[in-house]
Amino acid sequence: MKIKIERINAELTRQISKVIAEDIKDPRLGDAIIGVTKVRTTPDLKYAKVFVSVYASSPEIVTESFYTVCRAANFIRNRLKDNVQMRLLPELNFVLDDTTEHSAKIDELLAKIKQNGYSDDEADGE
Repeated sequence: MKIKIERINAELTRQISKVIAEDIKDPRLGDAIIGVTKVRTTPDLKYAKVFVSVYASSPEIVTESFYTVCRAANFIRNRLKDNVQMRLLPELNFVLDDTTEHSAKIDELLAKIKQNGYSDDEADGE
């Protein structure tokens, strides 16, 4: 059963990305780049949590683009009905995926630590 869910998640990720890139023609998206990072479907296939990453020049554009995608959830689901061969297509719930921002902050902190000359030898008391 787990392999089936993983295949469904992978196919939904591909198809949702395709619909967002090709079919949504909303001017509120502007120059934002929207990517689907992963999809988590419940075992009963009723709900799918869609993790979306938005890359834009300002936080306001990121927020507006994300809410535009959320408002287009029914449109996206209807487009998926044509492309995905499933008996029951899950309800889509979009979540803003901020893992890239989080990893960038961690990289920045590690760079600051390295710049200040902190090393493992100092931590061991040598």
